[in-house]
Amino acid sequence: MTQGHQPLDGLLVVDLSQFLAGPYASLRLQDMGARVIKIERPDGGDLTRNLYFSDTVIDGESTVFHAINRGKESLALDLKDPTDCARLKTLIGQADVVLQNFRPGVIERLGFDYATLSAQNPGLVYGSVSGYGPDSPWRDKPGQDLLAQARSGVMWLNGSADDGPVPFGLAVADMMAGAALAQGVLAALVGQGRTGRGAHVETSLLEAMLDLQFEVLATHMNDGGRPPQRSSFRSAHPALPAPYGVYPTQDGFLAVAMMPIRQLAEVLDLDALLPFADDTRSWFRKRDEIKSILAAHLAQAPTAHWLSLLEPHGIWVAQVHDWPELLSNPAFTHLDMVQKVRDAMGAEMRLIRAPIRINGERGRSTRAAPEIGRDNAKLIAEFGL
Repeated sequence: MTQGHQPLDGLLVVDLSQFLAGPYASLRLQDMGARVIKIERPDGGDLTRNLYFSDTVIDGESTVFHAINRGKESLALDLKDPTDCARLKTLIGQADVVLQNFRPGVIERLGFDYATLSAQNPGLVYGSVSGYGPDSPWRDKPGQDLLAQARSGVMWLNGSADDGPVPFGLAVADMMAGAALAQGVLAALVGQGRTGRGAHVETSLLEAMLDLQFEVLATHMNDGGRPPQRSSFRSAHPALPAPYGVYPTQDGFLAVAMMPIRQLAEVLDLDALLPFADDTRSWFRKRDEIKSILAAHLAQAPTAHWLSLLEPHGIWVAQVHDWPELLSNPAFTHLDMVQKVRDAMGAEMRLIRAPIRINGERGRSTRAAPEIGRDNAKLIAEFGL
């Protein structure tokens, strides 16, 4: 499924997970050369097959399912059936990595927990992702992305001061947990290569969201427990002072990162900012006032004008792109991040490639996500199941 030599070539991953976090981890491993066999229920498969972000459907299935499961193989097994359970144990006995995201306690009842499987395969690297941790007081609560965001405190970092809690417009808890799981699995594989012993790698949506906030939580825990103080105007980061934010221009939006107010005032010839130029504490305490002055000024000319004025002076600014602007930009096309894959019906779709290059090479898939159980006959014969 990939071009050229990849560092995980020959690695076999059995993925028992569904939805996003676990499959995201196996996708990252696959993009570095691993072979991923996705275990699905015969009656419906991964629930993400019917998780729609829009009314875009490819041959009856959601684009998100294809995006996160492209190039994998599907083995449909009923884990309530003793024959299928025996097949799965035989397959796992030949695997390097197993991933699972069942609710805490379920995998033990099924007999596919780490303690059981590692007794059969001591070198096995086993990855688990849950909502809040297997022993958490919240362990039995639904481990879903929006709910994990809500419990993690991260919603108080988005939006402006009067907005209330604002969730991310992405499944950020799932994605970050999947990335953390892949990172831990890779570390465990290095350890296995040195000692021959496997390991149990665990993370959760909550832990991933706490790690995402490590900078601002460090401030909160060491400055008397002050809550995040979002700006009331052009907010972008609760812990950073003016001019940090996104500002409307005459024809779009301009992002302005951290920058000394004096330098900004001089380059823009904006005398109204000079009273704040050298009082660095005012950049936070009076940030809404400063940002209001800056916003009124930037609204008077197009984005391109401000970029041509500010960038040559080293001011940290960027045009705020929408997706069409991004996808047509030479900086995007230069990365070659889009790949075309086909499903079993011949439908072609464009999906994003892996964000990692190794020795200058980026993995490429040619095949979309599999139909449920597409590879059963081949895998049963290959692995003696």
